[in-house]
Amino acid sequence: MRQRDPNDPDPSSIPMIRENEMIPKEARIDVALEKYLAATPSLQEEISDLSPQEQKQQAQWAFEDEAESRGIEPWELVLELVAESPEELKAMRLEVHQEVAEALGMDLQDYLELNEIDD
Repeated sequence: MRQRDPNDPDPSSIPMIRENEMIPKEARIDVALEKYLAATPSLQEEISDLSPQEQKQQAQWAFEDEAESRGIEPWELVLELVAESPEELKAMRLEVHQEVAEALGMDLQDYLELNEIDD
């Protein structure tokens, strides 16, 4: 049995996700990276001899490259990988746009129209 790495998070500290509940924002990137790595065994093999920190950095760079190759921003790829349904993806995207609009001091509808985003 593999011993737990002291650098790994305590499993009891990882939030449990109930069905029909969005993944908390702070956990989305980690979940997306896990899913991305699971879907790319060649990358897993390529970085397997690196330290855990180097593995994470290489995975993040590869993830960003993947987003760029798809013509989207890394945050969009995160949402695509963690969303459980098209409706959840739409809700998460809208949440991000709402945050940006608020940060810019804009009304959400004005922001969406200005950026030609269909809500």
